[in-house]
Amino acid sequence: MSCNHDTRGIFCNRTLNLNAIRAIGYDMDYTLVHYRMKFWEQNAYNYIKEGLRSAGWPVEDLVFDPELVMRGLVIDVELGNIVKANRFGYIKRAFHGTKPLEFDAQRKSYQRTLVDLNESRWYFLNTLFSISEACIFVQLVDLLDRNALPGCTGYEDLFRRVRRSVDEAHMEGRLKAEILADPDRFIEPDHEVPLTLLDQKKSGKKILLISNSEWSYVDPILTYAFNPHLPKSKKWRDLFDIIIVGARKPAFFTLHMPVFEVVNEDGLLRETRGLLNPGHIYMGGNAHLVEQSLGLSGEALMYVGDHIFTDVNISKNISRWRTALIIREIEEEVAAVGDFQPRYTELNALMKIKEKMESQYCSLRLSAQRIQRRYDPLGDVALPILQQQMSDLSKSISEVDTRLAPLAQAAGQLLNPNWGLLMRTGIDKSHLARQIERYADIYTARVSNFLHVTPFAFLRSNRGSLPHDPLYQED
Repeated sequence: MSCNHDTRGIFCNRTLNLNAIRAIGYDMDYTLVHYRMKFWEQNAYNYIKEGLRSAGWPVEDLVFDPELVMRGLVIDVELGNIVKANRFGYIKRAFHGTKPLEFDAQRKSYQRTLVDLNESRWYFLNTLFSISEACIFVQLVDLLDRNALPGCTGYEDLFRRVRRSVDEAHMEGRLKAEILADPDRFIEPDHEVPLTLLDQKKSGKKILLISNSEWSYVDPILTYAFNPHLPKSKKWRDLFDIIIVGARKPAFFTLHMPVFEVVNEDGLLRETRGLLNPGHIYMGGNAHLVEQSLGLSGEALMYVGDHIFTDVNISKNISRWRTALIIREIEEEVAAVGDFQPRYTELNALMKIKEKMESQYCSLRLSAQRIQRRYDPLGDVALPILQQQMSDLSKSISEVDTRLAPLAQAAGQLLNPNWGLLMRTGIDKSHLARQIERYADIYTARVSNFLHVTPFAFLRSNRGSLPHDPLYQED
């Protein structure tokens, strides 16, 4: 699926001619600006915890543990589990609270169940903003199972209360106030992003900022992140042809909402009608108005964001814009897989040996069956000989399994010791990978990775693999 094979690559699901893109819209949080996730989510966790403590819940001893969860997992609000599914929705790994479900318990719970994100039972962790709430949810499941949460009637009620506490923490704006007070602590700088946007703008593309954050937050954050890395005569606003804050995505792509102009530095708003003017700052609005203002539509525009549903799913399905997803973790994942490659080679070689032995064992078993059931057409091999050969093969397979086990375990713990890789569930694609494959034309770890392909690149997807392809091997 890749156009480049390093950690800074642009990875392609559908071929995309960047030269044909006339306008690029960008989200801000975790897209143009990256946060140190553990600091951000630690503080978010603390605010959620504070809200739950005020409700009388015994949460004082809970500690934020980002390794408990990861993006792409799914919360089962009916059973209080958190699960990882493959691309077909089959659940391959599950935790109840903070403890992994044993194989038999997992099979009993999910042998007839597929993850369907259209059902209210499932809550998909599709951004890094989900980490804090998912972490405290699984910890609270343990407390609920011990009857330690007064007034909580079950896992669905627990989930609603955590969600409400999350919303209240964000509405109060305390977390963003902390970031504004100490951006060095929370923001992970990338000095190449401003140059990336300059390249795209000077190549003739219209550059848009479309963010759900408010002007009072966007302006100081981008001033901090961008201005020191721009030519002295330029400020961050000079990078964008249209700036839209408070966009209220996904409604931005689905509804014809009114638009207001931000008329001064204090964020004073004035309702406006007609087309959007270059160099002005707006709040609200909608994708249709953007298209009218630019004289562009559909595949001439691309939206770049970090949220699978709000940013790429809706913009793709409703507006038919091209889409790019920013997944910061992919950088670490590509590096981890690359470092593990020699052990993957050993693992694959052992699997081929095991598969050959298992095939031989099955053939011997069939021959023994024919003799025992008296329908062997040849009948020239004694049953004891076959049984001895089967016993020898069984021991050899066990020996290979002994060598395979630590390699398979290590492969399953890459990136996250509990959940493994972001884009894989065993050897299959993860449910997250399927969502990305379906809705994101391209994905990458950073906006600045566009520097490495230029604004004129023709990004080609790889030839898709099929099980019956005789020679094709996926990169």
